[in-house]
Amino acid sequence: MTNPFRYEEAFSRNIGWVTPEEQTLLRNKRVAIAGGGGVGGVHLLTLARLGVSKFHIADFDSFDIANFNRQVGAMMSTLDQPKTDVLARMAKDINPEIDIKVFPDGIDKDNLPAFLDGVDLYVDALDFFAFDIRQRTFAMCAERNIAATTAAPLGMGAALLNFMPGRMTFEQYFRWGDLPDQDKAIRFVVGLAPAGLHRPYLVVPEAVNFGERRGPSTIMACQLCAGIVATEALKILLGRGRVLAAPYGMQFDAYRNRLSITWRPGGNRHPVQRLAIAIGKRQFARQQR
Repeated sequence: MTNPFRYEEAFSRNIGWVTPEEQTLLRNKRVAIAGGGGVGGVHLLTLARLGVSKFHIADFDSFDIANFNRQVGAMMSTLDQPKTDVLARMAKDINPEIDIKVFPDGIDKDNLPAFLDGVDLYVDALDFFAFDIRQRTFAMCAERNIAATTAAPLGMGAALLNFMPGRMTFEQYFRWGDLPDQDKAIRFVVGLAPAGLHRPYLVVPEAVNFGERRGPSTIMACQLCAGIVATEALKILLGRGRVLAAPYGMQFDAYRNRLSITWRPGGNRHPVQRLAIAIGKRQFARQQR
């Protein structure tokens, strides 16, 4: 090979925004990403190009044609192939030295400790409706003092929440407890994006149906999520820059050219959130008629 891989050269254009010493720090950080779909795959590849070189990735699914509109690993050449295999191959094509541990059956209560072992940051990319394992994962991150972040692709924008060690936890913010899944879904979407910047331009409202566990998506939103999450990851992993942690949240909507920083003390206990949840329940009830 005329141009053998060299880490320092491959990521030399990062220098300036990070120091050489910080690039070495990123090289030795380990990030866990659960979910290899719309946001999970682009999170992995974006962080790999940032120079992060250690990963745990998990997904039990294979690529399908319905994934083509938003998932970076979904192509004709990868149809029916396991998402973790495809994404690991793509990441290693960027950095052949990458250390990537694959969880091809996804994560569950049994392998979750191994999935989070030695991790510096957890990035949530699970399917929206994966309530039980998402709840368990964020709870274990809190127990282990692991920083955790989630960015929701909403419309043509992204909504971010960070859960930092010693700060408000996922459960304290969303207040899921043992509620039924439909209540968790409503509380999740209300809590993820209190500003609701994406709602005014939903032109086919019936495309969102919590009962049938479906909703629309765009590649723009997924890519925006990855850029935001990688930036938050840089700040968290290097310990510099302001990191907004729950009950603060951020939503940027490219379609409406708007940015909103939200603050909801008490999370979904906040009066504004409680009102939004009540409205969401009424809308869900109308869908079921």
